Amino acid sequence: MSVLLETSAGDIVIDLLVDYAPKECENFLKLCKVKYYNFSPVHSIQQNFSFQTGDPLGPTSASSDGGSSIWGLLSGPSKKTFPATFHPKLRHLERGTVSMATAPHPTDPDVRVAGSQFIVTLGENADYLDGKAAIFGKVVEGFDALEKINTAITDKDGHPLVDIRIKHTIILDDPYDDPTGLRERSQSPPPSKEQLATVRIADDATLTDEIDEEEAEKMRREREARAQALTLEMMGDLPFAEVKPPENILFVCKLNPVTTDADLELIFSRFGKILSCEVVRDKKTGDSLQYAFIEFEDKSACEAAYFKMQEVLIDDRRIHVDFSQSVSKLAEVWRGGENAKRKRRHGGGGWGGVRGLEKWRKYREDDGYDEVDDRYNMIYGDEEMRGRHERQRDGKDRDVKQTRDSDQFRERDRDRDRNDGDRGQRRDGGHPRDRDRDRAPQRRSQSPARGKPRDRGRYDDRRRDDRAWPRREDQRRRDQDRGDNRDRARADYRRR
Repeated sequence: MSVLLETSAGDIVIDLLVDYAPKECENFLKLCKVKYYNFSPVHSIQQNFSFQTGDPLGPTSASSDGGSSIWGLLSGPSKKTFPATFHPKLRHLERGTVSMATAPHPTDPDVRVAGSQFIVTLGENADYLDGKAAIFGKVVEGFDALEKINTAITDKDGHPLVDIRIKHTIILDDPYDDPTGLRERSQSPPPSKEQLATVRIADDATLTDEIDEEEAEKMRREREARAQALTLEMMGDLPFAEVKPPENILFVCKLNPVTTDADLELIFSRFGKILSCEVVRDKKTGDSLQYAFIEFEDKSACEAAYFKMQEVLIDDRRIHVDFSQSVSKLAEVWRGGENAKRKRRHGGGGWGGVRGLEKWRKYREDDGYDEVDDRYNMIYGDEEMRGRHERQRDGKDRDVKQTRDSDQFRERDRDRDRNDGDRGQRRDGGHPRDRDRDRAPQRRSQSPARGKPRDRGRYDDRRRDDRAWPRREDQRRRDQDRGDNRDRARADYRRR
């Protein structure tokens, strides 16, 4: 018992396992006999796993009911599905295993029902399908067709971009009696309108249409032009990518440098009213660049000048005329309008936000700053930058002066302490060190200048021996002189 499926990917021969799944085999054979599967699409392709088919319209059709069993076709929708049987010896282990797609029963979740759709495995060990799909056959011929289906290009839902459909079914052997009311068709019926509406790309469509080289070159240039226009739009050179040059402006080149605007306007004015005539000149030197733009009021006048003034002699030069391809004037008008809108909306600024990049108002003292400068003022304005170097120099001089004053003040304190020590020693005698043991002199510490850190290490690095203390020999000599003076004074007193 076998069935031949003619598909757009190739012929597939299926052997039916009537001993293990008699109900499923009978349903499949009778549906093939009435040509129910003709033009059914292959869908839900999962590479190296499985694909599904058997619905005449497929899942992409809104009018699809998912398919029906042979008893539902003959007896009505009440028998659209039937309970599926799962034989314990049948497993999805081999490639090409054919099984009925099932779904849980609406009222009994333990029972699964089948209709017309079936699944064919594209890989081995597809045990995930065990208990979910009822096996009733296996592929014995046509594995090359299975490989084509396996490698087909699909979308995210597994539907092939190029349709793969069952074209015809042929029953090689049928052991079952026909149910009541079944009539075998003499020939395959044509696809219905609903089926034709589900075609994405027909399997016989020619995908490699030959294009003329000139046409291909034209298409390539158009694509490049669109890409360049889009780039110019993003850069701000064009108001929009689809902008077209005006049709009433004439481009004139190969002019004599002595030709002026008035000369051209006088010559071309016989074709119609001229709105503007401008010879383009160098901005620095003012010399003519030998081309000009002439804007007419009417398009017809521009066309007449184009046909009549080609290679005309003007000031001993053969000029060349053409329709203008420049859109700079349109871009300037559009940019000026956009700048005006931004100025009204934000209270300032221009194209590209140049004025918006100037100094922020929260860093400014004067909110009414309207001066226009050639350079960008981000944070510091002219009022902050004016006299900055003089202020820095004055600050440095002030620091140096404070340092010098502090050094001189410390030297004066040191000399005053030294002189006070010498006077006290002459007045009441004794060694300064002995007096220091009895009383500790309290000196006022001199605080550094306000705002300046204390320079603690400046004088701490000097050695104690280098300080200005009197030498011991000088001290001994002075003590001896004092003793001699005291003895003389006593002797003079006794004489008196």
